[in-house]
Amino acid sequence: MNENKKTVDRLLESLEERAKELNCLYRIEELLNHDDAELEDTFSSVVEAIPPGWQYTEYSQVRITLEGAVYETSDFKETEWVHSSDIKVQERVVGTISVYYTQELPTADHGPFLKEELHLLDTIADRLGHFILHNRVKHVYQEWISTRDNRTDQKRGEWQVVLDLLEQTDKNLFTRLSHKMLNHLCWSGVEEAEELLKSSSFHKSSGDEEFRAESNRAYQKRNVVFPVDLSSEVFRIAGRNMTNDEIFSRLQKWIQEDKLGFLVNVVNRNLSLSDVADAIRRYYHTAQRSEEGGVSPAKIGIHVSLIRRFLSDQLHYINIAKKYIDINDFYKLLQNMIYTTESHGKLGGKSAGMFLAAQIIKKNRTIKELPGNIKIPRTWYITSDILLHFMHYNNLEEIVEQKYKQIDEVRFEYPHIVYTFKNSHFPSEIVKGLSVALDDFGDLPLIVRSSSLLEDRMGAAFSGKYKSVFLANQGSKRKRLEALLDAIAEVYASTFGPDPIEYRTERELIDFGEEMGIMIQEVVGNQVGDYFLPSFAGVAFSQNEFRWSPRIRREDGLARLVPGLGTRAVDRLSDDYPILCAPGQPGLKVNVSVDDILRY
Repeated sequence: MNENKKTVDRLLESLEERAKELNCLYRIEELLNHDDAELEDTFSSVVEAIPPGWQYTEYSQVRITLEGAVYETSDFKETEWVHSSDIKVQERVVGTISVYYTQELPTADHGPFLKEELHLLDTIADRLGHFILHNRVKHVYQEWISTRDNRTDQKRGEWQVVLDLLEQTDKNLFTRLSHKMLNHLCWSGVEEAEELLKSSSFHKSSGDEEFRAESNRAYQKRNVVFPVDLSSEVFRIAGRNMTNDEIFSRLQKWIQEDKLGFLVNVVNRNLSLSDVADAIRRYYHTAQRSEEGGVSPAKIGIHVSLIRRFLSDQLHYINIAKKYIDINDFYKLLQNMIYTTESHGKLGGKSAGMFLAAQIIKKNRTIKELPGNIKIPRTWYITSDILLHFMHYNNLEEIVEQKYKQIDEVRFEYPHIVYTFKNSHFPSEIVKGLSVALDDFGDLPLIVRSSSLLEDRMGAAFSGKYKSVFLANQGSKRKRLEALLDAIAEVYASTFGPDPIEYRTERELIDFGEEMGIMIQEVVGNQVGDYFLPSFAGVAFSQNEFRWSPRIRREDGLARLVPGLGTRAVDRLSDDYPILCAPGQPGLKVNVSVDDILRY
């Protein structure tokens, strides 16, 4: 009992620290969102807003250096207990933000600092970098407005304003756009552009060899750096051969594609989910808001990479998912995902299937054939690799080898595995995430569902093989959290049950590195007296292997519906009352006699 009280106290203390960090971030956002704020005044206020977000507020002091300028908290003094983060603008370091403790304090994750505080400082530094860039762009634009009326040359187009801003704020992007424009002009058959390309040092090689696709000789190495001095001439040629609208449209498209670059790099480097999540949030806040439709090859590529990273690497799934899931959907998904900072897991098969189904329904609300009252249950997800993290945390790694034992031995030892899992502990990061999830659900009844990597795949449905646990979700927060942790542990244990192991052996999937994701969903239904249940539930298959009429095809599918919670909808038993139908042929009933119709 004392141990449980200590665990709850630690959890509450940790949640209080997260609240302080959030309040600190909100205060800084408030300071940075004032359009008329001067940089010097803003940074002086930011250094005072940071200490309240740290664990030992009374001993915290802050210094920001920015290109020669220094901003410090009052009575600042430099000490040896410090953590710093670089402030970057367009990947270039322009300053540093440092938090100091004025005296020696208890050791935490990184000296006296919590790992959450390190992440918070990085977030603040990143936000300051965006603020500085915005400030610079604003000043450049104001200068252009003030001098526009004094120009004697022809009135400049919008695209030229864009280039002026980029040349002063992001020379790398400015050069890349110049190169793209030169290529576009050459592909469009503009002779001036072709002559410029041939005459430039960028195009020349030491041997002046002609490129032939059929040649087997190695080509000479060429200089691929685009000369900055070509940019002006490139856009002069563009101005003579394209309309302002055409140039502006091209620049807008290429800039949007370039914004995806950092996201592509993060996803394709197989970094942790935490890193990918940060990149998606950064993209959402800096690029997504300014985009206007359109699908580019770069955007399709990042969609597919994110689908593979979070959901599934099955080609059949990807071919459908890329039509309905975009980056914005992943940003929303992240709000309901629970994972550790080192996590590399996926959502699992069942979660991936239901998430895709939800997006298809949302994006086809206007189709008349779809019922208008389809409800998508509120859902939280635990990533698949947390099962292995849970087992490592409790020294249970040897249980993985259960799958290679004789099935009778697996069946005999399974109750002991369930008991062991239900008496194990979860890492604090997961407990915190589940606490937030319970706050979101309130006291609605819940179902904790399996979502293994193998579930709902082509050729292996696993329907009913893993555990699902219903929770009343009533009582105090502590009681509800304990019940939720107990249910998740039981679903984890079902990974090593006899039914799924036998099923995997039959389909030669036993050597697959199985991981178990978790779905936590609200139960959709109505209260009936002291009970809460849906009117009906069921299971559906895209391929029908139980065809009771020659007019039914395999692709017509199969659905089994039962009253209430439907835990027996998967397998047909002698004492239940399912309704069977083929969605592709709903008029062909399986039960034709009067007795069967009355019973089923």
